[in-house]
Amino acid sequence: MQIIPVLDLKGGLVVRGVAGKRDLYKPVESELCSSAEPAEVAVSLRSELGLGRMYLADLDAITGGEADLETCASLEELGFELMIDAGIRSIAGARQLTRRLDGEVIAALETLPGPRLLSELVGELGAQRVIFSLDLAAGKPLSGGGDWPATVDEIASAAVSAGIERMILLDLAAVGIGGGPAHLDRCLAWKDRFEGLELVTGGGVRNLDDLLSLRAAGVDGVLIASALHDGRIGPGELGRLAVD
Repeated sequence: MQIIPVLDLKGGLVVRGVAGKRDLYKPVESELCSSAEPAEVAVSLRSELGLGRMYLADLDAITGGEADLETCASLEELGFELMIDAGIRSIAGARQLTRRLDGEVIAALETLPGPRLLSELVGELGAQRVIFSLDLAAGKPLSGGGDWPATVDEIASAAVSAGIERMILLDLAAVGIGGGPAHLDRCLAWKDRFEGLELVTGGGVRNLDDLLSLRAAGVDGVLIASALHDGRIGPGELGRLAVD
């Protein structure tokens, strides 16, 4: 199971996400470094914890602004592998991103109009480069409308039918509040239901026990931010996860 640090970018800085209340996000304060500059935060995560693959959420782009492709490109030049959510809403937006960057493209429920466009993205970019993020808020689908089905499980099925082989299950209401993983049972059910699906989840992870529970549920990757910056999950915990 892979540990994937989250870089939430807002106004050019890494911010700390709390319960999806983006207007209240402030520059991250971390035990790993003294800066909120993206490159310094990313380098500290790699040097201190050995983590080089990052989930980058461009919050300005997600909420309708311009994508910060410059920051993404600079991180790639430093050797980081990025999963990039830049608020993809169209094929044209995906092309703009992929012309400049090598990272994996996150097509998110929050901004993507529907499964038809998701299928087109998979057809154009390939299933190994497109990751579908099934975004939730307190267990409810965080959809901007469009042609998505009504329930979480129906949305997951529609994404798989569109050709998705890699999926993120992310509950924004659980982010940064340390309440524990919110959807263990659903992760277990989806790994059983969707054969071969690579499943990443995030929101609420507190400690090593949470990581072990997610691994037992068959999760392939976990998105983490606060627990890494607060020191609740550090080199010791990651080392034990690797051997337990």
